[in-house]
Amino acid sequence: MITALTQDEQTDALSTLLDWTYDPERRALFRHIAFRDFSEAFGVMTRIALEAEKVDHHPEWSNVYNRIDIWLTTHDANGVSARDIDMARKIDRIAASVR
Repeated sequence: MITALTQDEQTDALSTLLDWTYDPERRALFRHIAFRDFSEAFGVMTRIALEAEKVDHHPEWSNVYNRIDIWLTTHDANGVSARDIDMARKIDRIAASVR
């Protein structure tokens, strides 16, 4: 069974995820990323999607031209879990690889 992180665990994890914030309304981690153009944004989304499929943990996201908004939450845990932290780190590595 997957469980949500405690408040302290979530705070500690967020202190290491500098580009992420907590969205209390969605009970999710949130990150906004801007790229040079649509192709770059879409390429990163594709790489994230492939990684998400491998670990069977899929983000909620939206894309407008060169921008991606990403929310990570574990619905089964009704909040942020270790899976979200791991996925956020994967996303950070992917996003950093194109800059």
